[in-house]
Amino acid sequence: MNNDYSSNPYEKLIRMGSSQRPSPKYSPKSNDYGPNPFVINIEKATLQNNYFRTALWTGNHLQLTLMSIKPGQDIGLEIHNDLDQFLRIEQGQGVVMMGDSRNNLDFRKRVYNDYVILIPAGKWHNLVNTGRVPIKLYSIYAPPQHPFGTVHVTKKDAEQEHEY
Repeated sequence: MNNDYSSNPYEKLIRMGSSQRPSPKYSPKSNDYGPNPFVINIEKATLQNNYFRTALWTGNHLQLTLMSIKPGQDIGLEIHNDLDQFLRIEQGQGVVMMGDSRNNLDFRKRVYNDYVILIPAGKWHNLVNTGRVPIKLYSIYAPPQHPFGTVHVTKKDAEQEHEY
């Protein structure tokens, strides 16, 4: 399988845009390339993704997801007790908050494109888009957080799966 981005079938998914839901004949769940070897231009894939969350690669010990957070939207207050998380912002700006309890997010930093955010296991956290364009980011979970092939076209889709 050629994993060059230009011939990658994942390109179909990231070109669909958030306004188009995949048809039953084309399931974006088939575009999780883990746990096979995989190479992609992550900046290009991240910037072209318009889905709230898409699992791009899920292995046994690590997961890579792409996210697009609309202006004024947030990821949603959450905690991962048994995993660390890495976020890399490719586009946009926001405020990241973290803390030891959901009511005490005492760590707050402004973040912009090219920033990384490291979230230790057991920290409550949220990222709010404070800009005028979507935040485009990729997230690495170790170990994986979402089921293989997860695709949430919108934040509402994610919330309906009770992940927050």
